[in-house]
Parts: sequence; C-alpha cells; structure tokens
Amino acid sequence: MYSRIRELREDKDLFQKDIAEYLHCSQVAYSRYELGLRDIPTEVLIALAKYHNTSVDFLLGLTDNKTPYSK
Repeated sequence: MYSRIRELREDKDLFQKDIAEYLHCSQVAYSRYELGLRDIPTEVLIALAKYHNTSVDFLLGLTDNKTPYSK
C-alpha cells in the first residue's frame, strides 16, 4: 500500500531506523507503515512528504508526479 515510502527511502540508501528517528517513532512502527499494516497518520505523511521533497498525493499513489505543490 505504501510502497513509495519504501522506494524513496531505499533510493537514498537509508535504513528504516533512520526515517523512524526523523519521525520520532520506533523502527517497528515505521516498518508497519511501509508494509501497509498500519495507517500513516496525517502529520507523519506531511513529515515524510517534506523529508522526501514530494507531495502527499505522490506518497499515496494519487499522482506519479514527484514534484511538491507550491505554497
């Protein structure tokens, strides 16, 4: 379900624990986000979009455009 967050993480050669530290959650919780076993809270989606410089829509698979929206 959330394969894009895994792809973005792996593209940067990061470990789950690295992103988990950024999000202030456990590696297990982050792993469950990637596997789709746990829904990602809105604030975490926003944080991930900012971290990866993309849009929440891209993370959710609603668009294939990685470019974030302008403010």
